[in-house]
Amino acid sequence: MSAGVLQARGLCKSYKDKEVLHNLDLTIEPGKIYGLIGRNGAGKTTLLGILTAQNTKNSGEVTYEGQPVWENQQALNDICFSRELQPNLFSGRNNLKIKHYLKSAAIYYPNWDGEYARQLLEEFKLEEKKKIYQLSKGQMSMVTILIALASRSPITILDEPAAGLDVVMRERFYQLLLEDFAQTNRTFIVSTHIIEEAASVFEQVIILDEGRILENCPTEELIDQFRYISGREDEVDRVCAGLEVLSVHQMGRHKTAAVRGGGVKLDAARQADVDIAPMNLQNVFVALCGHGDTQ
Repeated sequence: MSAGVLQARGLCKSYKDKEVLHNLDLTIEPGKIYGLIGRNGAGKTTLLGILTAQNTKNSGEVTYEGQPVWENQQALNDICFSRELQPNLFSGRNNLKIKHYLKSAAIYYPNWDGEYARQLLEEFKLEEKKKIYQLSKGQMSMVTILIALASRSPITILDEPAAGLDVVMRERFYQLLLEDFAQTNRTFIVSTHIIEEAASVFEQVIILDEGRILENCPTEELIDQFRYISGREDEVDRVCAGLEVLSVHQMGRHKTAAVRGGGVKLDAARQADVDIAPMNLQNVFVALCGHGDTQ
């Protein structure tokens, strides 16, 4: 189950007079778990929809193994985009049950694993005969996850898969994701707002801000570039010279700066009368996408 390279070049997308994606470039390499994070309205779902030919673009191109994705069934056979179910879409179709939804998925996805789907039904305690519109938000999320995992698609994309799950089920979801990845080595892209719980799962993180890719690199490599430096205002200002200061928080004469940089400058800061603390992925995201908010 080897995936190819999924690539976007020069993507632009507008809704009326609002440009949502701005000349965006992105390369998804095979055999990785990507995390896609961004603020509300950053363009995450729009981007995923275009990558999977479920949404149109104004300009640019999306290719899979060098071939256009749009109207290319051979490429789409390798891609699963599993989104949160919307109950209102099913309310008028009272007879549509989970089993019908899974039957459709088995037809649509060439690599569908029916045995694994049955295992996940049992794992999630889902009843096949239950009607879709009767499901709770958590059960909707479980069906979404089930479809994604059982599709066995070489490129599997999940948009906010854990949004309706409680903390126990979110933990279980990420366990299942890692188990499946270890077994199949397929490519996963997971879009989420719950950053810190998922950070250890993401081999690579994509940060999208206002329709532009800010970062697309290994998670640990990214995090290691950032620090908090805190102490007396004058000392912090002195050691931050030459480092990229992303945000500051000040209380009286005490100051904390979120900075990016390393090497000689950071080594010099360690000799000064300041405290240096690491940042986690959520801290890094806020520093990069908070647009220099100062308190």
